[in-house]
Amino acid sequence: MQLPLTPAYAFTDYQSQGQTISNTIIDIAQPPSGELTPFNVYVALSRGHGRENICFPRDFNEKLVTTHPNEYLRLEDKCLLELNEVTERWWEQRRKLIL
Repeated sequence: MQLPLTPAYAFTDYQSQGQTISNTIIDIAQPPSGELTPFNVYVALSRGHGRENICFPRDFNEKLVTTHPNEYLRLEDKCLLELNEVTERWWEQRRKLIL
């Protein structure tokens, strides 16, 4: 008896860092040995070569990708955006003085 097989392998999100994978099946489920964070999900999703080549075998908690992972990081992002705006205004004023 013969079975049609497709060679495949699996690895963790940490092992996939730095790789681009053409076709991926990403199982975003709670791991038995720890906690699943938005950072884990980002790493797994960003390894794929386009969203048409990523497959999910089951549903997952959408809050992992729709809520900010940390309130302190959200505040830091806000602060950086404000600093960027101040810097852009400063350079724009400086450019006008030169011209």
